[in-house]
Amino acid sequence: MKSRIHTLSSSMRSVLCGFGLLFLCACGSDIEPQMPEETKPNQLSLKKLIIALKANKNPEEMLAEKHDLEKFLSNKMQRAVEVIIPTDSATVVESFRNGTLDLGYLSSTDAARNLDQETASILLVHLKSGKPYYNSVWLSLQDKPYQSIIELKGKPVAFASRSSTSGFLIPTWDLAQKGLVGPNASLTDYFSQTVYGTGYVSAVEKVLSGEVEAAAVSDYVFKGDNKYLTDAQKAKLKIIQEQGPVPAHTLCVRGSLSKNDQKYLQQAFLDINQENPQLRDRIFNGELVVVDQDKHLRVTREALEIQKTLKP
Repeated sequence: MKSRIHTLSSSMRSVLCGFGLLFLCACGSDIEPQMPEETKPNQLSLKKLIIALKANKNPEEMLAEKHDLEKFLSNKMQRAVEVIIPTDSATVVESFRNGTLDLGYLSSTDAARNLDQETASILLVHLKSGKPYYNSVWLSLQDKPYQSIIELKGKPVAFASRSSTSGFLIPTWDLAQKGLVGPNASLTDYFSQTVYGTGYVSAVEKVLSGEVEAAAVSDYVFKGDNKYLTDAQKAKLKIIQEQGPVPAHTLCVRGSLSKNDQKYLQQAFLDINQENPQLRDRIFNGELVVVDQDKHLRVTREALEIQKTLKP
């Protein structure tokens, strides 16, 4: 069987771009997918497990998380484990479909798209402050006068990425709820410019550099620990508006995996809650729990439907 995912570049700053290109290559037709096998309970049929994480932190931290998660899971499962960090979430759907990806830590927006195309299902979600949801925020510089998104009309802003729930979908949904955008008013009709980052950090960096006046990200990017921003960066920023709720990120599993494999993986990741909560919090931002996937995605799916009605 050919290798499903290429090895990583050693260059820190360019590594995330490399992830995206390599992952795209791995989705080609020359890749031989792992096919589901008959398995016994408490046994994993896969010889190698491929996991995708969101590219939403700085490259150095993500490389450390990749290494630590690979090591922990390899020891626990006695299987080869490879963690990849694609910069283009659109590749995840096809990778689930052709069997070149087994698990993906995805936003609820990406999860909804994978579920709707029947390529994956939700295995677990993480709790944030004991809840399966959190908020989206608009961040601006401390010395700016803005108190709400209404005051940013005609100003340039940044979104975390086009696929981000807290950094695009929910803020856009909030703008539509306020009547600021809609069938007759696009985002670029309201703002002078809308730019898109490759994650939370890149969007906030555009605020810090003065390229834009505000950026939409998750609340924990600013309120939480320093996984995303340093104290010095936070000191220059303020929240000008919150919106939500945002359904928490999901750990999705490839739909073509056997039920026994899915149950095995679900229990293995639930075990991390007790066996390595520090690693769990670094990567998944909180306790991992089982949820009803349709109830969890309800707000996201409603927002996606509203988004379809907005002027391009």
